[in-house]
Amino acid sequence: MTNSEIASESDGERWALVFVRDLRHAPEKVWEALTDPAQLGEWSPYTADRNLGQVGEATLTMLDDGPGTPEGMSEFVSRAEPPTLLEYTWGGDRLRWELVALGSGTRLTLRHTLGERRWIPEVAAGWHLCFDVAEHLLDGHPVGPIRGRKARDHGWEGLREIYARQLEETCLNQQAV
Repeated sequence: MTNSEIASESDGERWALVFVRDLRHAPEKVWEALTDPAQLGEWSPYTADRNLGQVGEATLTMLDDGPGTPEGMSEFVSRAEPPTLLEYTWGGDRLRWELVALGSGTRLTLRHTLGERRWIPEVAAGWHLCFDVAEHLLDGHPVGPIRGRKARDHGWEGLREIYARQLEETCLNQQAV
């Protein structure tokens, strides 16, 4: 595995995946990968119709490399504080990206709020692969996106199982305290 940590949180109504990853690159460079539509299309499961570094409406289009025409979803960037905080809607979910300088690199924390806890291991596995691809992009050696069906050929199922066990162990440990 890599230098990633995950946890789950609940506000009583919805669940959030908290995914923390240390990256070798400065927050400004990571910010560009999170906000620039061209870079998003190289590593994330969607692209945007505009730079996400400004508050306001945006259209995010899912890219899963499957059959059919991808459809854009009207979303809203509610917070954009370069290069430390980015928050926007995605479908019925909320993505909150926090970037903290860590030496010459960045500690990236994604809080992905979604409806049901059972989806967290799947979502964690997907973001894990996306972040692996993003690191190659940031290093200047893009490998192309790994998303949709293609993710299964790159260890998605194994990652999902690992994250499901981690979350179950964390939950059991919290109950024992």
